[in-house]
Amino acid sequence: MTVKLTHIAVLMGGWSAEREVSLVSGGAVKNALIAEGYKVTTIDVNRDFPKEIQQIKPDIVFNALHGRWGEDGCVQGVLELLKIPYTHSGVLASAIAMNKPLANRIFTQAGIVCPKNLIINRKNLTISKTMKPPFVVKPINEGSSVGVIVVIDEDDLAPLKTNEWKWGNQVLVENYIPGRDIQVVVMGDKAIGAIEIQPIGRFYDYESKYTAGKAQHIVPAPIHSDAYQEALELATLAHMSIGCRGVTRTDLRYDDSEGEPGKLYVLEINTQPGMTPLSLVPEVAANYGMGFNDLVCWMVKEARCDN
Repeated sequence: MTVKLTHIAVLMGGWSAEREVSLVSGGAVKNALIAEGYKVTTIDVNRDFPKEIQQIKPDIVFNALHGRWGEDGCVQGVLELLKIPYTHSGVLASAIAMNKPLANRIFTQAGIVCPKNLIINRKNLTISKTMKPPFVVKPINEGSSVGVIVVIDEDDLAPLKTNEWKWGNQVLVENYIPGRDIQVVVMGDKAIGAIEIQPIGRFYDYESKYTAGKAQHIVPAPIHSDAYQEALELATLAHMSIGCRGVTRTDLRYDDSEGEPGKLYVLEINTQPGMTPLSLVPEVAANYGMGFNDLVCWMVKEARCDN
């Protein structure tokens, strides 16, 4: 008797700014699934991927895409129409999480403290009229610190004024929170741990995230026990408040400049965190006692459609 293997399609690549990272995540996921006995087909996603999905007829989709289109509800909507269960959050939660101003508004309504922020046209940004520096400028709907600028003086605004800026005219401006970078991983409805990131450079940017030696990872995060527990609770609340499922990673700043326990601020939530050798979710999961293959299998077992 032949046993039918569960067929997993791994979506990877795509055309966002995070394409290369997605290819690494997808490759690692593919290897883990094959090792665990699944039948696996990888798809380097382009705009014709719905046709390819229908041709290969997978049982489940593992969405290893990062950035716009892949984690903002677009791909999720296609999979809903095709009625193929998929990993990570659904259409609405994915769309909200990628839209930073909207996510911040919902977080605030849930009682979560976020940095003060405003939306402004990048061409109108000035230090004298926008916000007292230092402040942070972010694209409204990109991930992995893509396009993020920490502004200390007028020269830092230069990239926003050129035609080479790729991330849209409307940007999010946030009050800069001094302190430490804390990331919390939530699986299902439970926070499994927090990690501190100590970047070698000025802040934890895209290069620091995905280049070996650019940041030090400390897990569990060495902060006051009360603050640690609060970080877990805030991440769980952020996850639940926008209706996430599967695995998420919430990014926080921890200001302990006036002593411990310090103040925690939620910056954003990532509904499809990286699965690369330098990614934080596998590292936190390992500290929790869950290996990479087990983590990937758990995500597959949690896959579903919203409706």
